[in-house]
Amino acid sequence: MKKQLYGTTSDGTPVYEYTLSNANQVEVKVITYGCIITSVKAPDRSGAVENLVLGLPNLQDYETKSIYFGCMTGRYANRIANAQFTLDGKTYKLAANDGTNHLHGGVVGFDKKVWEVTREIDEPGVQGIELHYLSPDGEENYPGNLDTYLTYTLNDQNELRLDYRATTDKPTIVNLTNHTYWNLAGEGSGCIYDHVVQLNADHYTKTDAGMIPTGEIAPVEGTPLDFRQPMRIADGIRSDFEQVVYSMGYDLNYVLNRPSFEDHSLIQAAVVSEPVSGRRLEVWTTEPGIQFYTGNFLDGTRYGPSRRAYRQGDGLALETQTFPDSPNHPNFPSPVLRPGEVYQTTTIFKFGVDRS
Repeated sequence: MKKQLYGTTSDGTPVYEYTLSNANQVEVKVITYGCIITSVKAPDRSGAVENLVLGLPNLQDYETKSIYFGCMTGRYANRIANAQFTLDGKTYKLAANDGTNHLHGGVVGFDKKVWEVTREIDEPGVQGIELHYLSPDGEENYPGNLDTYLTYTLNDQNELRLDYRATTDKPTIVNLTNHTYWNLAGEGSGCIYDHVVQLNADHYTKTDAGMIPTGEIAPVEGTPLDFRQPMRIADGIRSDFEQVVYSMGYDLNYVLNRPSFEDHSLIQAAVVSEPVSGRRLEVWTTEPGIQFYTGNFLDGTRYGPSRRAYRQGDGLALETQTFPDSPNHPNFPSPVLRPGEVYQTTTIFKFGVDRS
């Protein structure tokens, strides 16, 4: 495992980059700013190694131009309607940083914090780091001191594992995820619409035009949202189906197939493959939902390490999560964390190759 200085933030804080690697040419780079995954390299069916994630060339760009490339989003990933929620009879007003709504933890969320590495893991067959951030009571107007850890480990089974853990001293809400944009053909290679996606979900959370859940959990059957069998993104992304029109593509929370919301077993949530390279990505999680997002708001104004512009559809995100706006929907999984409880979730990104 390698560690080096990545850069210094505008306020003079040093940021470090850690490189994790395994025996199969898989390499993952993580920086302490925002827990950002800046690079994931993996071979294709011919052995050619490419970086598979979108990112920015330097720390200054991550500070000023990022739209959540590769980062940890929190305290609450995704949207909260009208930028407010009520907990134990008290209403908390949050920053409205997405129109009238709250998005990904607010103006200065977890994606914009420098995290402390509290543990380095370098053992036979596995490398990793544990990152820590103590979010103070009242930060972005969330209640409670939230003591948060994220551990990245890479093993020789080509699994990048993300373990989230948090505790609080006051009742609060928590929803943490990773917001990596994937392109299995390689960073800067263009559109992902020929990627083939399969999602382990019979239902999704229906939204209004502002992409806020209505509270309805609707079936995917008979809609272009049905990825229960492998389907090319291109086959549905230009649909006139209302939910696709609202988000200019796919940007929806899928309800993973579980016996109940209380089931937190590790299940396969998604499989993505790219037919030319043969690269394959599996997503496993203990979470109840996964947000499938096709980079609809990439607008050509940001450039990656390849110095190529990122345009609409150049990457996809698979954000494992509690449902968006859960604090305002009693029928959704509860995001409430109370003193004495431990928020604990796991997500695994597993890399492989389809030989056919």
